[in-house]
Amino acid sequence: MPFFRPSAPAPTEVPQAQRKAWSDPFGRLATRCLQAIIVLVVVIAIVFAASTISVVTIPVLIALIIASAMHPVVAWLRRHRVPSVLATLAVLVGVLVVLGLVGWLIVVAVENQWSDLQDSAVDGFRQLQGWVTSLPISISDSQIQDATKTVTDFVTSAQFGSGALAGASATANFLTGLVLMIVVLFFFLKDGPRIWEFLLRPFTGSGYARARRVGDRVVSTLGGYVRGTAAVAAVDAIGIGVGIAIVGVPLALPLAVVVFVTAFIPIVGATAAGILAALVALVALGPVQALVVVGIVVLVNQLEGNFLQPVLMGRTLKLHGLVILVGLTAGTVLAGITGAVMSVPLLAAAWGAVQVWDGPDQPAAMWRQKRTEDVAEKARRQR
Repeated sequence: MPFFRPSAPAPTEVPQAQRKAWSDPFGRLATRCLQAIIVLVVVIAIVFAASTISVVTIPVLIALIIASAMHPVVAWLRRHRVPSVLATLAVLVGVLVVLGLVGWLIVVAVENQWSDLQDSAVDGFRQLQGWVTSLPISISDSQIQDATKTVTDFVTSAQFGSGALAGASATANFLTGLVLMIVVLFFFLKDGPRIWEFLLRPFTGSGYARARRVGDRVVSTLGGYVRGTAAVAAVDAIGIGVGIAIVGVPLALPLAVVVFVTAFIPIVGATAAGILAALVALVALGPVQALVVVGIVVLVNQLEGNFLQPVLMGRTLKLHGLVILVGLTAGTVLAGITGAVMSVPLLAAAWGAVQVWDGPDQPAAMWRQKRTEDVAEKARRQR
Protein backbone atom coordinates (compact mmCIF):
# COMPACT_ATOMS: atom_id res chain seq x y z
CA MET A 1 0.00 0.00 0.00
CA PRO A 2 1.57 3.23 -1.06
CA PHE A 3 2.41 5.84 1.50
CA PHE A 4 -0.55 8.11 1.89
CA ARG A 5 -0.33 11.65 3.28
CA PRO A 6 -3.67 13.26 3.97
CA SER A 7 -4.18 16.52 2.19
CA ALA A 8 -4.17 19.72 4.21
CA PRO A 9 -7.58 21.13 4.99
CA ALA A 10 -8.71 23.91 2.75
CA PRO A 11 -8.09 27.31 4.26
CA THR A 12 -11.14 28.90 5.67
CA GLU A 13 -11.79 32.63 5.71
CA VAL A 14 -11.19 34.25 9.07
CA PRO A 15 -14.40 35.71 10.37
CA GLN A 16 -14.68 39.47 10.50
CA ALA A 17 -14.95 39.42 14.28
CA GLN A 18 -11.62 37.60 14.62
CA ARG A 19 -9.62 40.14 12.65
CA LYS A 20 -7.16 42.18 14.59
CA ALA A 21 -8.63 45.29 16.14
CA TRP A 22 -5.95 47.59 14.64
CA SER A 23 -6.22 46.32 11.05
CA ASP A 24 -9.65 47.70 10.15
CA PRO A 25 -10.13 51.31 8.95
CA PHE A 26 -11.03 52.57 12.40
CA GLY A 27 -8.01 50.84 13.89
CA ARG A 28 -5.71 52.39 11.30
CA LEU A 29 -7.24 55.79 12.07
CA ALA A 30 -6.62 55.25 15.78
CA THR A 31 -3.02 54.28 15.04
CA ARG A 32 -2.46 57.45 13.03
CA CYS A 33 -4.06 59.55 15.77
CA LEU A 34 -1.80 57.94 18.38
CA GLN A 35 1.26 58.63 16.22
CA ALA A 36 0.15 62.24 15.74
CA ILE A 37 -0.30 62.68 19.49
CA ILE A 38 3.18 61.30 20.19
CA VAL A 39 4.74 63.60 17.59
CA LEU A 40 2.80 66.57 18.97
CA VAL A 41 3.96 65.84 22.52
CA VAL A 42 7.58 65.63 21.36
CA VAL A 43 7.28 68.92 19.45
CA ILE A 44 5.69 70.65 22.44
CA ALA A 45 8.47 69.36 24.70
CA ILE A 46 11.13 70.66 22.31
CA VAL A 47 9.45 74.06 21.99
CA PHE A 48 9.02 74.31 25.77
CA ALA A 49 12.66 73.44 26.39
CA ALA A 50 13.81 75.92 23.72
CA SER A 51 11.64 78.72 25.16
CA THR A 52 12.83 77.95 28.69
CA ILE A 53 16.47 78.44 27.71
CA SER A 54 15.75 81.11 25.09
CA VAL A 55 18.82 83.05 26.19
CA VAL A 56 20.79 80.19 24.57
CA THR A 57 18.58 78.95 21.74
CA ILE A 58 17.79 82.36 20.22
CA PRO A 59 21.46 83.50 19.96
CA VAL A 60 22.42 80.13 18.46
CA LEU A 61 19.63 80.33 15.86
CA ILE A 62 20.52 83.93 15.00
CA ALA A 63 24.16 82.92 14.62
CA LEU A 64 23.12 80.02 12.36
CA ILE A 65 21.04 82.32 10.13
CA ILE A 66 23.78 84.95 9.85
CA ALA A 67 26.45 82.29 9.25
CA SER A 68 24.34 80.79 6.45
CA ALA A 69 24.10 84.21 4.82
CA MET A 70 27.83 84.93 5.17
CA HIS A 71 29.10 81.46 4.25
CA PRO A 72 29.63 82.32 0.53
CA VAL A 73 31.77 85.30 1.53
CA VAL A 74 33.96 83.19 3.82
CA ALA A 75 34.26 80.50 1.15
CA TRP A 76 35.23 83.10 -1.47
CA LEU A 77 37.97 84.50 0.77
CA ARG A 78 39.34 81.03 1.46
CA ARG A 79 39.42 80.22 -2.27
CA HIS A 80 41.59 83.32 -2.72
CA ARG A 81 44.16 81.94 -0.27
CA VAL A 82 43.07 84.02 2.73
CA PRO A 83 43.78 82.10 5.97
CA SER A 84 40.67 80.62 7.54
CA VAL A 85 40.93 82.52 10.83
CA LEU A 86 41.59 85.82 9.05
CA ALA A 87 38.66 85.31 6.68
CA THR A 88 36.38 84.45 9.59
CA LEU A 89 37.46 87.49 11.60
CA ALA A 90 37.03 89.79 8.60
CA VAL A 91 33.46 88.62 7.98
CA LEU A 92 32.60 88.67 11.70
CA VAL A 93 33.88 92.22 12.11
CA GLY A 94 31.94 93.27 9.00
CA VAL A 95 28.70 91.83 10.41
CA LEU A 96 29.24 93.53 13.78
CA VAL A 97 30.04 96.86 12.10
CA VAL A 98 26.81 96.72 10.08
CA LEU A 99 24.72 95.86 13.15
CA GLY A 100 26.42 98.55 15.21
CA LEU A 101 25.96 101.10 12.43
CA VAL A 102 22.22 100.43 12.33
CA GLY A 103 21.89 101.01 16.07
CA TRP A 104 24.14 104.08 15.95
CA LEU A 105 22.09 105.68 13.18
CA ILE A 106 18.90 105.27 15.17
CA VAL A 107 20.36 106.65 18.42
CA VAL A 108 22.23 109.61 16.89
CA ALA A 109 19.41 110.67 14.57
CA VAL A 110 16.80 110.49 17.32
CA GLU A 111 19.06 112.37 19.73
CA ASN A 112 19.67 115.18 17.22
CA GLN A 113 16.00 115.65 16.31
CA TRP A 114 14.33 114.69 19.59
CA SER A 115 13.69 118.25 20.74
CA ASP A 116 11.90 119.18 17.50
CA LEU A 117 9.84 116.01 17.61
CA GLN A 118 8.98 116.64 21.27
CA ASP A 119 7.70 120.14 20.50
CA SER A 120 5.68 118.79 17.57
CA ALA A 121 4.26 116.04 19.77
CA VAL A 122 3.17 118.57 22.41
CA ASP A 123 1.45 120.70 19.76
CA GLY A 124 -0.19 117.61 18.29
CA PHE A 125 -1.41 116.52 21.72
CA ARG A 126 -2.94 119.93 22.31
CA GLN A 127 -4.66 119.78 18.94
CA LEU A 128 -5.94 116.30 19.78
CA GLN A 129 -7.20 117.57 23.13
CA GLY A 130 -9.08 120.40 21.42
CA TRP A 131 -10.54 117.97 18.91
CA VAL A 132 -11.71 115.65 21.68
CA THR A 133 -13.48 118.47 23.51
CA SER A 134 -15.34 119.37 20.30
CA LEU A 135 -16.82 115.90 19.83
CA PRO A 136 -20.59 115.38 20.18
CA ILE A 137 -19.82 113.17 23.19
CA SER A 138 -19.45 115.26 26.29
CA ILE A 139 -15.84 114.98 27.49
CA SER A 140 -14.93 117.70 29.94
CA ASP A 141 -11.51 119.14 30.70
CA SER A 142 -11.64 117.59 34.16
CA GLN A 143 -12.02 114.10 32.65
CA ILE A 144 -9.02 114.69 30.39
CA GLN A 145 -7.00 115.92 33.38
CA ASP A 146 -8.04 112.85 35.39
CA ALA A 147 -6.88 110.57 32.56
CA THR A 148 -3.57 112.43 32.34
CA LYS A 149 -3.14 112.16 36.12
CA THR A 150 -3.81 108.42 35.95
CA VAL A 151 -1.03 107.97 33.41
CA THR A 152 1.32 110.14 35.47
CA ASP A 153 0.57 108.19 38.65
CA PHE A 154 1.27 104.91 36.85
CA VAL A 155 4.63 106.17 35.59
CA THR A 156 5.63 107.18 39.12
CA SER A 157 4.18 104.09 40.81
CA ALA A 158 5.94 101.03 42.17
CA GLN A 159 4.38 98.94 39.41
CA PHE A 160 6.17 101.00 36.80
CA GLY A 161 9.37 100.72 38.85
CA SER A 162 9.09 96.94 38.86
CA GLY A 163 8.69 97.11 35.09
CA ALA A 164 11.89 99.15 34.93
CA LEU A 165 13.67 96.47 36.96
CA ALA A 166 12.35 93.85 34.55
CA GLY A 167 13.71 95.98 31.72
CA ALA A 168 17.13 96.01 33.40
CA SER A 169 17.01 92.21 33.68
CA ALA A 170 16.04 91.98 30.00
CA THR A 171 19.00 94.21 29.15
CA ALA A 172 21.35 91.88 31.02
CA ASN A 173 19.89 88.88 29.19
CA PHE A 174 20.30 90.73 25.90
CA LEU A 175 23.96 91.45 26.54
CA THR A 176 24.54 87.83 27.55
CA GLY A 177 22.83 86.59 24.41
CA LEU A 178 24.76 89.06 22.27
CA VAL A 179 28.11 87.83 23.55
CA LEU A 180 27.04 84.21 23.08
CA MET A 181 25.80 84.96 19.56
CA ILE A 182 29.13 86.55 18.60
CA VAL A 183 31.13 83.59 19.92
CA VAL A 184 28.87 80.99 18.28
CA LEU A 185 28.85 82.96 15.03
CA PHE A 186 32.65 82.93 14.97
CA PHE A 187 32.79 79.15 15.26
CA PHE A 188 29.96 78.65 12.75
CA LEU A 189 31.81 80.80 10.22
CA LYS A 190 35.14 79.14 10.89
CA ASP A 191 34.18 75.48 11.38
CA GLY A 192 30.58 75.21 10.17
CA PRO A 193 31.16 72.39 7.64
CA ARG A 194 33.27 70.40 10.10
CA ILE A 195 30.66 70.82 12.85
CA TRP A 196 28.00 69.50 10.49
CA GLU A 197 30.18 66.53 9.49
CA PHE A 198 30.68 65.73 13.17
CA LEU A 199 26.90 65.72 13.73
CA LEU A 200 26.47 63.38 10.74
CA ARG A 201 28.75 60.66 12.11
CA PRO A 202 25.89 58.39 13.28
CA PHE A 203 24.42 58.31 9.73
CA THR A 204 25.53 55.92 6.99
CA GLY A 205 24.50 55.13 3.43
CA SER A 206 21.25 56.67 2.28
CA GLY A 207 20.69 58.28 5.68
CA TYR A 208 23.99 60.13 5.39
CA ALA A 209 23.19 61.27 1.85
CA ARG A 210 19.78 62.51 2.98
CA ALA A 211 21.27 64.40 5.92
CA ARG A 212 23.81 66.06 3.62
CA ARG A 213 21.06 67.09 1.19
CA VAL A 214 18.93 68.49 3.97
CA GLY A 215 21.85 70.38 5.52
CA ASP A 216 22.91 71.91 2.21
CA ARG A 217 19.34 72.96 1.41
CA VAL A 218 18.78 74.48 4.87
CA VAL A 219 21.98 76.54 4.64
CA SER A 220 21.23 77.71 1.10
CA THR A 221 17.62 78.59 2.00
CA LEU A 222 18.55 80.53 5.12
CA GLY A 223 21.38 82.32 3.36
CA GLY A 224 19.30 83.15 0.30
CA TYR A 225 16.45 84.42 2.44
CA VAL A 226 18.66 86.73 4.51
CA ARG A 227 20.57 88.11 1.52
CA GLY A 228 17.43 88.62 -0.56
CA THR A 229 15.49 90.20 2.30
CA ALA A 230 18.42 92.48 3.14
CA ALA A 231 18.57 93.71 -0.46
CA VAL A 232 14.81 94.31 -0.57
CA ALA A 233 14.92 96.01 2.85
CA ALA A 234 17.71 98.31 1.71
CA VAL A 235 15.73 99.39 -1.35
CA ASP A 236 12.62 99.94 0.80
CA ALA A 237 14.57 101.97 3.36
CA ILE A 238 16.20 104.15 0.70
CA GLY A 239 12.94 104.74 -1.19
CA ILE A 240 10.81 105.52 1.85
CA GLY A 241 13.60 107.47 3.56
CA VAL A 242 14.16 109.73 0.56
CA GLY A 243 10.41 110.20 0.12
CA ILE A 244 9.69 111.23 3.70
CA ALA A 245 12.81 113.43 3.75
CA ILE A 246 11.47 115.31 0.69
CA VAL A 247 8.12 115.74 2.44
CA GLY A 248 9.99 117.16 5.44
CA VAL A 249 9.17 114.53 8.06
CA PRO A 250 11.51 114.73 11.06
CA LEU A 251 13.53 111.67 12.04
CA ALA A 252 13.66 110.57 8.40
CA LEU A 253 16.94 108.72 8.93
CA PRO A 254 15.88 106.63 11.95
CA LEU A 255 12.54 105.95 10.29
CA ALA A 256 14.38 104.65 7.23
CA VAL A 257 16.44 102.39 9.52
CA VAL A 258 13.22 101.15 11.15
CA VAL A 259 11.86 100.38 7.68
CA PHE A 260 15.01 98.36 6.96
CA VAL A 261 14.68 96.36 10.19
CA THR A 262 10.93 95.71 9.94
CA ALA A 263 11.29 94.55 6.33
CA PHE A 264 12.63 91.28 7.78
CA ILE A 265 9.09 90.61 9.09
CA PRO A 266 7.01 89.64 6.04
CA ILE A 267 3.52 91.03 5.45
CA VAL A 268 3.15 92.94 8.74
CA GLY A 269 6.59 94.59 8.89
CA ALA A 270 6.05 97.02 6.03
CA THR A 271 2.61 97.93 7.36
CA ALA A 272 3.99 98.67 10.84
CA ALA A 273 6.78 100.85 9.43
CA GLY A 274 4.28 102.75 7.25
CA ILE A 275 1.99 103.39 10.21
CA LEU A 276 4.89 104.67 12.29
CA ALA A 277 6.10 107.03 9.55
CA ALA A 278 2.55 108.31 8.96
CA LEU A 279 2.05 108.95 12.70
CA VAL A 280 5.28 110.94 12.91
CA ALA A 281 4.24 112.97 9.87
CA LEU A 282 0.78 113.52 11.37
CA VAL A 283 2.18 114.75 14.68
CA ALA A 284 4.94 116.87 13.18
CA LEU A 285 3.41 118.25 9.96
CA GLY A 286 -0.30 117.52 9.67
CA PRO A 287 -2.84 115.23 8.00
CA VAL A 288 -2.00 116.18 4.40
CA GLN A 289 1.67 115.27 4.77
CA ALA A 290 0.66 112.10 6.60
CA LEU A 291 -1.48 111.03 3.63
CA VAL A 292 1.45 111.77 1.31
CA VAL A 293 3.69 109.55 3.46
CA VAL A 294 1.09 106.78 3.32
CA GLY A 295 1.06 107.07 -0.48
CA ILE A 296 4.87 106.85 -0.61
CA VAL A 297 4.91 103.76 1.60
CA VAL A 298 2.20 102.04 -0.45
CA LEU A 299 3.99 102.84 -3.72
CA VAL A 300 7.37 101.53 -2.50
CA ASN A 301 5.77 98.37 -1.07
CA GLN A 302 3.98 97.67 -4.35
CA LEU A 303 7.20 98.06 -6.33
CA GLU A 304 8.99 95.80 -3.86
CA GLY A 305 6.30 93.12 -3.83
CA ASN A 306 5.70 92.98 -7.58
CA PHE A 307 9.20 93.53 -8.99
CA LEU A 308 12.05 93.37 -6.48
CA GLN A 309 11.05 90.42 -4.32
CA PRO A 310 10.40 87.95 -7.20
CA VAL A 311 13.78 88.83 -8.74
CA LEU A 312 15.92 88.96 -5.59
CA MET A 313 14.24 86.22 -3.58
CA GLY A 314 13.54 83.81 -6.46
CA ARG A 315 12.56 80.35 -5.22
CA THR A 316 14.04 80.85 -1.75
CA LEU A 317 10.75 81.56 -0.03
CA LYS A 318 7.84 79.58 -1.46
CA LEU A 319 5.38 79.58 1.40
CA HIS A 320 1.67 80.30 1.35
CA GLY A 321 0.59 83.55 2.97
CA LEU A 322 -1.50 81.68 5.55
CA VAL A 323 1.55 79.64 6.61
CA ILE A 324 3.57 82.84 6.97
CA LEU A 325 0.88 84.48 9.12
CA VAL A 326 0.56 81.43 11.38
CA GLY A 327 4.34 81.20 11.69
CA LEU A 328 4.61 84.91 12.52
CA THR A 329 1.95 84.59 15.19
CA ALA A 330 3.54 81.53 16.77
CA GLY A 331 7.01 83.08 16.67
CA THR A 332 5.76 86.32 18.22
CA VAL A 333 3.97 84.47 21.03
CA LEU A 334 7.02 82.33 21.80
CA ALA A 335 9.85 84.85 21.42
CA GLY A 336 8.42 88.31 20.79
CA ILE A 337 9.83 90.42 18.00
CA THR A 338 12.84 88.11 17.69
CA GLY A 339 10.54 85.16 17.05
CA ALA A 340 8.62 87.16 14.45
CA VAL A 341 11.85 87.86 12.56
CA MET A 342 13.18 84.29 12.81
CA SER A 343 10.00 82.28 12.28
CA VAL A 344 9.66 82.77 8.51
CA PRO A 345 13.24 81.84 7.52
CA LEU A 346 13.05 78.78 9.77
CA LEU A 347 9.76 77.76 8.15
CA ALA A 348 11.30 78.26 4.72
CA ALA A 349 14.30 76.14 5.72
CA ALA A 350 12.01 73.37 7.01
CA TRP A 351 10.03 73.39 3.78
CA GLY A 352 13.26 73.30 1.79
CA ALA A 353 14.33 70.21 3.75
CA VAL A 354 11.03 68.52 2.89
CA GLN A 355 11.61 69.29 -0.80
CA VAL A 356 14.85 67.24 -0.92
CA TRP A 357 13.95 64.53 1.60
CA ASP A 358 13.83 61.63 -0.89
CA GLY A 359 16.22 63.01 -3.53
CA PRO A 360 17.79 66.19 -4.94
CA ASP A 361 14.47 67.15 -6.57
CA GLN A 362 12.16 64.66 -4.90
CA PRO A 363 10.08 65.79 -1.90
CA ALA A 364 9.04 63.50 0.92
CA ALA A 365 6.37 61.03 -0.16
CA MET A 366 3.55 62.47 1.94
CA TRP A 367 4.22 66.00 0.59
CA ARG A 368 4.37 65.13 -3.10
CA GLN A 369 1.69 66.46 -5.36
CA LYS A 370 -0.72 63.62 -6.03
CA ARG A 371 -2.03 62.93 -9.53
CA THR A 372 -5.43 61.40 -10.16
CA GLU A 373 -4.06 58.32 -11.86
CA ASP A 374 -1.59 57.70 -9.03
CA VAL A 375 -4.37 57.88 -6.44
CA ALA A 376 -6.54 55.49 -8.48
CA GLU A 377 -3.66 53.02 -8.86
CA LYS A 378 -2.94 53.07 -5.14
CA ALA A 379 -6.61 52.47 -4.33
CA ARG A 380 -6.73 49.55 -6.82
CA ARG A 381 -3.68 47.92 -5.19
CA GLN A 382 -5.18 48.26 -1.73
CA ARG A 383 -8.33 46.44 -2.88
